[in-house]
Amino acid sequence: MNERDLLAPVTHPLLGALESRVVMTAMTRSFAGAGHLATEEMAAYYARRATHGVGLVLTESTAIAPAADGFPNAPQIYSDAQIASWRAVTAAVHDAGSPIFSQLLHCGRISHSDYTDGGEIVSSTDRRAEGINRRNGKEYAVPRRLDRAELPGIYEMYRRAALRAMESDFDGVEIHLAHGYLPDQFLDAHVNDRTDDYGGSVENRCRFALELTERVLADLGPARVMVRISPSRWMNGTYDWPDLEEMIAHLIPAFDQIGLRLLDVSGARSEYYTTSGRVIRLVRPYWPHTLVGGASLSHAQAQAELDAGLVDLVTYGRLLIANPDLVERFRTGAPLVEYDAHLLDTLV
Repeated sequence: MNERDLLAPVTHPLLGALESRVVMTAMTRSFAGAGHLATEEMAAYYARRATHGVGLVLTESTAIAPAADGFPNAPQIYSDAQIASWRAVTAAVHDAGSPIFSQLLHCGRISHSDYTDGGEIVSSTDRRAEGINRRNGKEYAVPRRLDRAELPGIYEMYRRAALRAMESDFDGVEIHLAHGYLPDQFLDAHVNDRTDDYGGSVENRCRFALELTERVLADLGPARVMVRISPSRWMNGTYDWPDLEEMIAHLIPAFDQIGLRLLDVSGARSEYYTTSGRVIRLVRPYWPHTLVGGASLSHAQAQAELDAGLVDLVTYGRLLIANPDLVERFRTGAPLVEYDAHLLDTLV
């Protein structure tokens, strides 16, 4: 028997007993109820995937505070009512046999005052994000550049959210350092134009992400903290951090040194081999711990990545939306339901 079989149960040294190596990746769905509460429909949606053999569930991006939001009808993990609402989700997923992590989000400049409950929009920079916000058809807000003295307060927002996630009975948290949101606005030299010790050099641009992660690790420990990075992603073409290899050579060993043990490398859409798959091949020599990645890979492709030792757990998004029983379909060789964009309009 292949000890790294995608579909076989596995006992992970940090995550415990998993039904498979398949991970439900975080996907923005915008189905939260009034007050940004998690709903019964959301609980059923996550539990259905866990029931069918998903090893680990990562929630949709969940704002750590009202001012950190950037989506309509997105969940938050801030108020007592929100914490109580998430307990129904975690209980349903646990009953279905899977651990579940809360993905913690601060949008930074990828937002608009329509979504921040009057909260000020901040970033590493004071430059507006390019393009139109597809959620409300408006330009992104002009952010205020964070002063370095304010950064500990931002870390405290994440730390508080992580502790609140524990109150909601999550098994851990994933800190969203990726896809252009606030921490990535420090990492990415396309955005970060600072001249202090949080901008400029590779070491300086990595400082925010490392200090943030270290603070959350201090409270929760390595079994309860995962981070997501996206050094390369698909945005109307492949888009990389400008100094990709140098960044990876600094950031990944630094994550190791501060005690991180769960790393999720994300790309976008189905461009695995030109985005996250390419990055994973750069990351793996620096990272001896759990590496999570994928993007709509076939069963055979995912198994090949596992067999090569490139990843330890494989993420699925759109295929899991279309096929809640994806793991069982892989096991039996049943045909897959093709993903259709209309599925984004409903929770099934």
